[in-house]
Formats: sequence, C-alpha cells, structure tokens
Amino acid sequence: MTKVEFQKACLEAGIRLNEEQMNQFEKYMQLLIEWNEKMNLTAITQEEEVWEKHFYDSIMPFSNIDFETMCDIGSGAGFPGIPVKIAFPHVHMTLVEPLQKRCRFLNEVKTQLNLENLDILNVRAEDLAKEKRECFDVVSARAVAKLSILLELCVPFVKMNRTMVALKGKNGHEELLNAKKAIDTLGVELVDEEKFMIEEDATRINLYFKKVKHTPSKYPRAYGQIKKKPLEG
Repeated sequence: MTKVEFQKACLEAGIRLNEEQMNQFEKYMQLLIEWNEKMNLTAITQEEEVWEKHFYDSIMPFSNIDFETMCDIGSGAGFPGIPVKIAFPHVHMTLVEPLQKRCRFLNEVKTQLNLENLDILNVRAEDLAKEKRECFDVVSARAVAKLSILLELCVPFVKMNRTMVALKGKNGHEELLNAKKAIDTLGVELVDEEKFMIEEDATRINLYFKKVKHTPSKYPRAYGQIKKKPLEG
C-alpha cells in the first residue's frame, strides 16, 4: 500500500486525513525506521508495509466507533494508539507500555509530531488498573497476549457499556473459544467481529466486546497469576 492508496482507503472508510496528518504519519514512519536500528521496535520496516500493516491496520478497527477517550494496553512502538491519535486528533489517548526504552521512543514521537492530549505511561496494566478503573470509552490491544489474558488486562479499564477492541491474527477465533470463562467472569460480551486480509498471508480478526457488568475488583490479578492460571475454559 502506497501513501496515496492509504489516504484513499481511509477516505473510503469515512476518515479524511489532511496534509498535516499525512505529514505526521510520514514523520512517524521515519522515526520508527530510525529508532528501529538501535532497538527492536518492529520487523516491518518497508514503507509500503508500514502504511498497510501498521497504519491502515491500526486505524480501521476504530473507524465506526464514537469515542472521546482511549487506552492502548501494551502499546509497544505505538500501535494502534498513535495512528488512531493522528487520525482522530480529538481523542484523549493513553498509551500503557511497561518497557522504559519503548516509552522513550513514544515520547519522542509525541514531541516530534506535536501530539496533544496524549499520555504515555511507563507502567504495567495490572498496576495502573488500581487508579484508572472504568475510565475509558475504548480500550485496545494489539499483539500483546492470547485473548484470555488480554481480556483480564484490558476489561477493568473499560467504562460500563463501552468497548474493548482486540486486534488479533489468524488464531483469533480459536482464542475466542478458549476465552469464554474470561468473557463471563470479567463482565463483557462479544458484540461484533471483523475479519479481513491485510495481504495474501496476513489475516486480521478484530473482536469487539461491550462491557455489560462491572468487573469484579479482584481482577486484574498479578501478571504471574494471570499467566499461570488464565481465565480459560
């Protein structure tokens, strides 16, 4: 996908990106490639792949959601949070990333792109949940963990009747079957799913959950417990 194709595809989805936003995407790409030489941020560095697999793939799941606040758990190099913030500048974005070196990169992106209302928190999700419980319209995660673990890390942050979006790969449906206990326990229900091909060998399954009950206060547990005894079955 070229820059022009990316902008056109976004417009077809109802997202009009102006010159400033396109410049922000290009600057973000430059920083990603530059910093990737000194730290492991992404295996995807070819420009056309970045436009499609990082930028387009990050934005599309949120094109039909009305939201003011969003939290991206395990943001890594900033996906999907930074592209969503560029595309929807009114959204107050919070990026949660436990690795300090990645937070340094994210802060550099924030500075270079002049992004406002963007919080970058160097903290583990299970610790942050104590103070940011049920604070966000949308909570997302991409390539962080299997769904049963992901739900426990993300759902506590979601406001009642609002949305958690899990950006999953080709194993999304299998993970969904194993996450039934997590779905029931944490107080969400699956309301939609989208499957599309990014390219011939890359399938994306986006799962949308609505919070219908308050998550019990014992969740999320410490990460060691979550990983050892995930809510599966």
